[in-house]
Amino acid sequence: MPCGHILECTDELPPTVREGAIQERGGAMCPAGTYCNAPTNCRRPQGRGRYKKGELLMSKKKLGIGIAAVAAAGAGAAALTVKNHNKAKVQKEKAAAEHAEYRNTERGKHEKNSKGIYYTNGNYEAFARPRKPEGVDDKNAYIVGSGLASLAAACFLVRDGQMPGSHIHILEAMDIAGGACDGIFDPARGYVMRGGREMENHFECLWDLFRSIPSIETPGVSVLDEYYWLNKEDPNYSLCRATVNRGKDAHTDGKFNLSQKGCMEIMKLFMTKDEDLYDKTIEDVFDDEVFDSTFWLYWRTMFAFENWHSALEMKLYFQRFIHHISGLPDFSALKFTKYNQYESLILPMVKYLEAAGVTFQYNTEVTNVIFDMRDGKKIAKTIECRVNGTEKGIPLTENDLVFVTNGSCTEGTIYGDQNHAPNGDAEVRTSGCWSLWKNIAAQDPSFGHPEKFCSDISKTNWESATVTTLDDKIIPYIVDICKRDPRTGKVVTGGIVSCQDSSWLLSWTINRQGQFKTQDKDKVCVWVYGLFTDVPGDYIKKPMKDCTGKEITEEWLYHLGVPEDEIEELATNSAVCVPTMMPYITAFFMPRAKGDRPDVIPDGCTNFAFLGQFADTPRDTVFTTEYSVRTAMEAVYGLLGVDRGVPEVWGSVYDIRELLDSSVKLMDGKSPLEINLGPLNKLKRPILKKIQGTVIEKVLRDHDIIKEGML
Repeated sequence: MPCGHILECTDELPPTVREGAIQERGGAMCPAGTYCNAPTNCRRPQGRGRYKKGELLMSKKKLGIGIAAVAAAGAGAAALTVKNHNKAKVQKEKAAAEHAEYRNTERGKHEKNSKGIYYTNGNYEAFARPRKPEGVDDKNAYIVGSGLASLAAACFLVRDGQMPGSHIHILEAMDIAGGACDGIFDPARGYVMRGGREMENHFECLWDLFRSIPSIETPGVSVLDEYYWLNKEDPNYSLCRATVNRGKDAHTDGKFNLSQKGCMEIMKLFMTKDEDLYDKTIEDVFDDEVFDSTFWLYWRTMFAFENWHSALEMKLYFQRFIHHISGLPDFSALKFTKYNQYESLILPMVKYLEAAGVTFQYNTEVTNVIFDMRDGKKIAKTIECRVNGTEKGIPLTENDLVFVTNGSCTEGTIYGDQNHAPNGDAEVRTSGCWSLWKNIAAQDPSFGHPEKFCSDISKTNWESATVTTLDDKIIPYIVDICKRDPRTGKVVTGGIVSCQDSSWLLSWTINRQGQFKTQDKDKVCVWVYGLFTDVPGDYIKKPMKDCTGKEITEEWLYHLGVPEDEIEELATNSAVCVPTMMPYITAFFMPRAKGDRPDVIPDGCTNFAFLGQFADTPRDTVFTTEYSVRTAMEAVYGLLGVDRGVPEVWGSVYDIRELLDSSVKLMDGKSPLEINLGPLNKLKRPILKKIQGTVIEKVLRDHDIIKEGML
């Protein structure tokens, strides 16, 4: 602004003339911040005047002098500018240093990692909605597969990413969504459930998702609401965990029956660093002290672990579910859906996505994703696929996001029926998951090593079967074992019942009936599985993998305690059975090292992410619904830049209370202080005397570490 001195402020003049006027008339910087030709001692605001034209006209000589002066002044001004800039820079750096020294306890908690995500806990962010990510309306997403992980990714894109549903495309090789989470009625075979999904309170990502998915049965409530109410009203627990001698209660009675040496082996594994367990098997860290215990019976039948599986995965499971050790013998820690997993979980998600405008393209087998790799970036450029048998390509830009479920535990499932074993010319359903991953992995090491998981089906297979009763003749034998009528609609077995002395290591379970919405209320669907498929049975002298549905039913009835002279008749006329052989069902348990499972977002990827059980995410455990949903959340949040924290894996492994409780439970009520430490025993009492009267003593007493008479 003009300064208001008697002579016109020169900011209204051209720069060259302005500087010359200043030099000629001894100008100085005015308080208003503009150059003025008033004398430097002028402080009196005066009325504005104007230069006379003669005052601005110079002779050629004077003009030359003025130009020289202008040049000199310009050089001086430039030097002054640099000096001021450097000064400002120093001041800024000083301020930053002072800021860095300031201790802000919240600083850094919301900073995203190299994958574009951060982890959080508590309900502050759990209840919050993120802002709409910048540029999301201009993006498209292609999701390969329609299993739980893929559907979850689509839901997060809609809910948290706020991406238009019409921009999301799900490509599925089969003619139905759901992946491994199935549950169908096949008119030619009967009811089919390849597996089941037990859940627990601390599936943080799963419940974060399903609080937003509307129920398709009850208007105005979510899937989580339904699930929560059901398991409150009808809590899960088992009344018979194992049988021996053809249906007799094995009386495991909630005991683990671990020796002191066995307990120490488990504790040692618990404390071992991940990297020290790379490519090691459970047999490398445990011996018969663990393998001969009831603990191992519980563990291997519930989680389907074999002796040759990954010691690292065993450790991660133990740490992940440390808060449920006490509930392991009777399954009181578990919760189940009302119906089979397809109708309870998958179908509501499909309906939600369809309502949002998401497109499902079935009979589309993706065979490869081609990458452009340059300048340290990996950009998905083309999706190669086979649509109804015709080869096609989907061109991509960096603005198109691609999500791929790599690998599958149910890939290549072989279906038998009542009179046919799942072998030979039986139906095999494939989706190409393993070959797709191999084709992607061949392009860069950061995409993982699928061969570590799918190369030895003799170590990754087991077989399940769905037995459906047709009348009430088998029901009494079921009631004798589980102590409940399976036709009440409430909890029945409360989890698997393991036939401890079965050559197949047969286990079976009956969840709330009906397991299918359209199921006849007088029929009962039983899920049966065997860990050892290549050894002869105890009644049927054939390996399970070579047995028809009828023969599997006979073996099961034998272990229920059905009189032998009634077994064949009941298996023929009172039940129908559909066996399913799954070659890769425990592939994710195979020994592995860092990098074998790719990161959810591999290093350098800008528009590509992996989903599901064979993508790597810290601290969580595979073979769970939570793992699938967690990888989906991380993938969407990272690629789309969603500004919301991913709930961290529940931190019970860091909770001293849970650690104390689990140690006492593993030792069947015995305190760790009662362990014989040899020469170190004499140190116990002095140490206990030191903590007497403190809060430490109280905590240890509250959790049965210190018992009466120890002090």
